[in-house]
Amino acid sequence: MKIGIIGSGYVGLVTGVCFAHLGHRVICVDNDVKKIAMLKKNHVPIYEPGLEEMIRENVAAKRLSFTTRISQAVSQSEVLFICVNTPPKENGEADLSFVETVSKEIALHLKEYRLIVEKSTVPVQTGEWVEKTIRNYQPRRALFDVASNPEFLREGSAIQDFLKPDRVIIGVSNSKSEKILRKLYGPLKAPILVTDIKSAEIIKHAANSFLATKISFINMVARICDAVGADVEKVAQGMGLDPRIGPSFLKAGIGFGGFCFPKDLSAFLKRAEKLGVGFELLSSVLAINEQQKQYFVQKIENHLWNLNHKTLAILGLSFKPDTDDMRFAPSIDIIKALEREGVHIRAYDPQAMKKAKSIFPKIEFTANPYAAMKNADALVIVTEWDEFSNLDWKKVKRLLKHPIVFDGRNQLNQAEMKKLGFQYHGIGRPR
Repeated sequence: MKIGIIGSGYVGLVTGVCFAHLGHRVICVDNDVKKIAMLKKNHVPIYEPGLEEMIRENVAAKRLSFTTRISQAVSQSEVLFICVNTPPKENGEADLSFVETVSKEIALHLKEYRLIVEKSTVPVQTGEWVEKTIRNYQPRRALFDVASNPEFLREGSAIQDFLKPDRVIIGVSNSKSEKILRKLYGPLKAPILVTDIKSAEIIKHAANSFLATKISFINMVARICDAVGADVEKVAQGMGLDPRIGPSFLKAGIGFGGFCFPKDLSAFLKRAEKLGVGFELLSSVLAINEQQKQYFVQKIENHLWNLNHKTLAILGLSFKPDTDDMRFAPSIDIIKALEREGVHIRAYDPQAMKKAKSIFPKIEFTANPYAAMKNADALVIVTEWDEFSNLDWKKVKRLLKHPIVFDGRNQLNQAEMKKLGFQYHGIGRPR
């Protein structure tokens, strides 16, 4: 099939490349001229394992191309996916101005039937506005349908998530749209749930909100564990063995970040309020997540006493491993809070330092994790990259001024760290 992807960020680029990998002919569109120029040279503006190789393969096979012109995608594609950014406004609502702009542009170039699919995460009822906008702005009155097909891609494993999904959600208003999308996703052999458009829109927000709720819940349990000397890892294991609960997302730490959970929770909460539904639970989930970062900083201060003039080695800056994404990364608030206390920061991240340099102009970035630790008063783990589990801990102990580790992700084996002579401080772990 011929597919147009409008918006070539994290979601759009992975979606377009994976559709091309399945054999479809894909045009990826973006209004960022520099980004499109990079992609035409097979350079990837984001870090996602395996993505650059897949782009090269599909460009060479002439299944994948890039352009800045929406008109080209509209004229050459049977299905158009809207994958533009929906950033949060100051009040937490989703900013849908990019969705509106793209809808107008599609309308102006529409000459024959197209299926227009919301792929961006949008609040419920957005599909109605997309349809109204296209009807209001199209000069030729061409036929079209609108559908919703929310994405469930995790940064760092996005390609696998697309090619081997646990489910595909399709929100449609008629059998024609359903048939097209079933054909498109058929090669994946994944369960397909067909709903109305509004239900599909809610599914994405509801799913992310529920997962974030599990994270905030276990973080509050971790604080109780810290208070009494219990082990949140064992508590989470015991909870997760209940099949009604499951072990996923019961990992205590410094809270969730990234562009999806904080943004989607806020947008879902604001849309509920607009509809007259009080969803106080989500307010608490967001508040707990913000508090968890300060809780971690306070834990550092409690064990180091005065922070002023101390040096801390920070390992991990991106919001999660296997990505360079710094959007809403917990490291941002944690490092800024430490800087306010007069701490000198030396930081290392395998992929995110280039983006982090514009956020933290005053901190020192190092070429490897060991350079960050030299004569530091303590080591602080903020993002659980695999390479941090495999450090030479005897060398680490020699480099640090004091053998103190603050593990914000409970990544390390507590018993082994203590055996090596480290003072180890996790989240909700017994001292």
